[in-house]
Amino acid sequence: MALFGNAHTIDPAKAHHEYAKLLGQGEQVHAAYLLIRDTILFTDRRLILVDKQGLTGKKVEYHSIPYRSITHFAVETAGHFDLDAELKIWISSSPTPVEKTFTKGVDIYEVQAILTQFVAR
Repeated sequence: MALFGNAHTIDPAKAHHEYAKLLGQGEQVHAAYLLIRDTILFTDRRLILVDKQGLTGKKVEYHSIPYRSITHFAVETAGHFDLDAELKIWISSSPTPVEKTFTKGVDIYEVQAILTQFVAR
């Protein structure tokens, strides 16, 4: 994965194969996004945030957020001068949101619609 570049979608089947060790039996990846170095996976059970750390990205932290733990979320669209869009997710156990930045190349409205689909269940 590139250190610099635009965010983009990842084929769910490819993401399922790449992150199979993280998935429970029968768990399916419905959507995935690459954000510079980090990855977001929307599965049928939870949201998985893959956070590559350090200069080499060899150290990786995996955050698993069950959809039922998400109390609310917000999207901030890109502007004329600020080309990045943001997703903020509040989890019941924390007053501070998880924030992810999407550079051009990802439709933030699509991300919001996917999250709505799973959180509203």
